[in-house]
Amino acid sequence: MIIMTTIFILFILLISFIFYKLFTKDPEIGVPTVGTFVEKPWGQEEIWANHHPYVGKILHINNGCKLSLQYHKNKDETIRVLNGILTLIVMNREDGKVFELQEGEIFHIIPRLVHRMEARSGNVSVLETSTSELWDVVRLEDDYNRVQK
Repeated sequence: MIIMTTIFILFILLISFIFYKLFTKDPEIGVPTVGTFVEKPWGQEEIWANHHPYVGKILHINNGCKLSLQYHKNKDETIRVLNGILTLIVMNREDGKVFELQEGEIFHIIPRLVHRMEARSGNVSVLETSTSELWDVVRLEDDYNRVQK
């Protein structure tokens, strides 16, 4: 009788497992990937996450280089200095400000805020998280002739 009960319980567990696998969907599991590296005239960016509605990048800015003076119509981004000292210039209609951001310091760049990042005293790495509008860049000034006219 114990053998029959054990076989019956194992049979029920097996049937339950089969029904579970047939009628439930496992959550999707991400696959480890290598970031996408994009060479830029000022250094390099590594896009380590690109999943709507967010993007994660690391900007590697070479000493003495700067990004465009730019703004984004919709893109919202937050930056954190990973290493080095980042010179961040921000401007609104009334005036401009210059920030010297140290390692660990964070700045939120809202849409339409004119800004520029510079590495004035050594290489700088910046972690950037943003909304996914990678194409949303309006360049006002650029050392590498990328201003659209």
